[in-house]
Amino acid sequence: MFRVECAALEIPLTMTRTSLFSPIPLLVAGAVFLMTGSPLTAQAEGEFQITKIDPALVTTPAVNYSGATGKNVPGSPKRWMELEVSFTWLPRTTAEKYADDVVVNYYVLLSNRNAQAPQGTMLTGQVTLMSIPAKQPDLKAVMYVSPRALERFFDGKIPASISSAITDIGVTISKGGQVVAQKSLNSKSGAWWPQIQQTGGYLLAKPETPFAPLNWDYYETVRKSQNP
Repeated sequence: MFRVECAALEIPLTMTRTSLFSPIPLLVAGAVFLMTGSPLTAQAEGEFQITKIDPALVTTPAVNYSGATGKNVPGSPKRWMELEVSFTWLPRTTAEKYADDVVVNYYVLLSNRNAQAPQGTMLTGQVTLMSIPAKQPDLKAVMYVSPRALERFFDGKIPASISSAITDIGVTISKGGQVVAQKSLNSKSGAWWPQIQQTGGYLLAKPETPFAPLNWDYYETVRKSQNP
């Protein structure tokens, strides 16, 4: 095989001009960058946007009813932790009007640091939303932590304020099995939750709580459980 030498550059003559300047290496380099960059880079970044995470402590709703014996609970109504998320969906094509199976994942880091949980307990859960409308701002999703769960993680006493109960909250939105948006309540350094042990089962979707019949038009529809 003949070779042409030019200073320190040595190129085999069997390499054609087309292969030398082919865009394939650039495509490969771009693919490597996408694989090694942020999890959102290769996804539909910007299609979903989480605009706000709004936690609060709210009391158990009082419902007046008849036809059954009322159960009097001693003391004042207890408080739940309400975790509201605001978001919007701006699809890339005008043909998309509604989206199904949009999953909102919650990572709630409680401020109950102790020997067993030096960083605090991180509660995790998800809610799957249906019929998400396109191009409508301020869509809402919500999950709750029950009073009993709060008592469990805070030595029998519900925190006096939401700021004393939570260190941080991370939220991601997934569509088609891919994370398409993420946001933290306090942290600005990206996804911190993969490094902390997760505790599932304590975050409840709205239909699983006494808030189920309230504010029906305010929150997006939760997918009905597929369990029999």
